[in-house]
Amino acid sequence: MQNIAIQTQGLQKSFKQLHVLKGVDILVEKGTIFALLGSNGAGKTTIVKILTTLLRQDSGTASVNGFDVTSKPDAVRQSISLTGQFAAVDEILTGRENLVMIASLRHLINPRQVAAEVLKRFGLNDAADRKVSTYSGGMRRRLDLAMSLVGKPQLIFLDEPTTGLDPEARIEVWKIVKELADGGTTVFLTTQYLDEAEQLADRIAILHEGRIIANGTLAELKQLFPPAKVEYVEKQPTLEEIFLSIVSRKEEN
Repeated sequence: MQNIAIQTQGLQKSFKQLHVLKGVDILVEKGTIFALLGSNGAGKTTIVKILTTLLRQDSGTASVNGFDVTSKPDAVRQSISLTGQFAAVDEILTGRENLVMIASLRHLINPRQVAAEVLKRFGLNDAADRKVSTYSGGMRRRLDLAMSLVGKPQLIFLDEPTTGLDPEARIEVWKIVKELADGGTTVFLTTQYLDEAEQLADRIAILHEGRIIANGTLAELKQLFPPAKVEYVEKQPTLEEIFLSIVSRKEEN
């Protein structure tokens, strides 16, 4: 149990007549990236809200970093961070001021030094003293992730973190997420993008109509499908590969 970051058993939640979660069991190991896949309305955000103590389940149990989310919510909140679908940054403040504010709220020693270190890590030094209202979508998401990591939480929840981002910004976020896991941070990721889970996740669970219908590594999930028909065709580049190649050549010129 010491290596378990998240565990749920029989998690259920309803909103009036709508039964959203119908007995969800999840197990996430520390230091891994766990991706929860599902279409809109599948219940992904509901699970995240329960695990981050923003919502109480109707039945079942859930623990995060060894703390029960119902009986020890304060301990859970102190050990996690949450980044939602939309960047939760103050546009009136500068990037630096946003980070100093979060460091102060977390009662960290020398908030300005903490902010400077995080700005450097996320490549935001040049824009540090500009108002966030001037940032691009990708920069705002980077700042949002940077704010989530102030205080070095053990576990970070990313609820559809690349929604609305362009291909370059998405890949930038992927790089940051991989670096987090490499540094020992546990990442719980919800997404609708299959390629995102494929690129990032150590384990993938598929949530459908309130239930986990598949759970395993990418290799294990591939075994659930019949063998592919072998045909020899010329591999065509994806649109994302074409886009990045063109942009890269443009920058070099």
